[in-house]
Amino acid sequence: MDRFAVRSALVSYALAALVGIAAGIAAVAQLSLPQQPITASSCTATGATRSASFAPTGIRADDAGDDRDGIQRALDAASAAGGGIVRLPEGTFLVDRGLTVPSDVALEGSGAATVVKAGPSFLSTPAPSGGYPVLTTAGAVNATIAHLTVDQSGDTLDGRVPDRLSGYLVEIRRSTNAMVDDVHTRNPFTYSIAVAGSSRFCVRRSSTLVTSSGRYDQLDGIHVLDSSDGQIIDNVVDQRGGNDGDDGLVAHSLGAPVRNVTYAGNKVRGGTHGGGLQIAAGDEPIQGLVIKDNEFWGSPFGIRTGQYDHGRGSIHDITIEGNNIHDLVTGSSISGFGNAVEITDSGASLPGKIWNVVLRFNRTCRAGSVVLPRTSGNLVSRPRGC
Repeated sequence: MDRFAVRSALVSYALAALVGIAAGIAAVAQLSLPQQPITASSCTATGATRSASFAPTGIRADDAGDDRDGIQRALDAASAAGGGIVRLPEGTFLVDRGLTVPSDVALEGSGAATVVKAGPSFLSTPAPSGGYPVLTTAGAVNATIAHLTVDQSGDTLDGRVPDRLSGYLVEIRRSTNAMVDDVHTRNPFTYSIAVAGSSRFCVRRSSTLVTSSGRYDQLDGIHVLDSSDGQIIDNVVDQRGGNDGDDGLVAHSLGAPVRNVTYAGNKVRGGTHGGGLQIAAGDEPIQGLVIKDNEFWGSPFGIRTGQYDHGRGSIHDITIEGNNIHDLVTGSSISGFGNAVEITDSGASLPGKIWNVVLRFNRTCRAGSVVLPRTSGNLVSRPRGC
């Protein structure tokens, strides 16, 4: 090879090396620099959209006789007509069985002063799917429950029945495009608001409250079970008015995966038996969660994982961003308090089941530590303190 060829080859090699080094630096920078915050979330579900109005007959807002059949007849009439809205005025309506909101129908109150309340004979008739929901969508497509208070009467009824955790106070069950909007739950003896076996859902601007002590356990606030593609946004969850409350928010893969669920803008006080939010993996995966801009406080844990059944389900592609976790306190059955964020696969049947978890832009104050396993793709930026 002549002298010119050698010099050209050396120059080409040097340029290639510089390009490679630059690419390596860019790759490292991409991994180490924080990405842009995720944008604010909104509902993808629309719920019922038909505007025809159907008024219940034979009901009285006097907290006296059973109003269930009158309300259910209006709901069924709206469904038979192709959809519409059943509106309830202010007042308290007793129901001795649960109500079912069918496809293309909205049940709307006039605000928190409209109360649908479990009556004295409510426990005599369980729902077809089990348990004792006060309101359920039960297989509906395009359904809405909005602008009312729902009271399960767990303070006056003895809800300690064998299948109480088979149905939930307000539930989106086996439904598509369903919405719970501005709904307030009181006196539960089971989960307050649950999404079970559903897709494209939204629970927003609602509230839960637990005030009982020494009567029940496992009183979760908003519980997403075996469901995908939805949002839990701008809710106020308080499971610690009494000592019976458990986790405030839950993502739970019991018999099917939980995928692509956003928890954003919620203010959550978990109960004495739990935490602000639990990622509860059974034998199915949990993936694509965004936990963003929430406030978690006043419970033994902030955000944590748990394993159930055989614990074989993986947890991956989780973003925990912009949350304020503060003032964790001891629970009635938990000595001391846990960590602000505790993502761990300890106790799971399969090791290394957690990956691609990103924690960034969070704030912690009087809330323990951040714990995350050293597995593939996990990235933690140090949270801001007090």
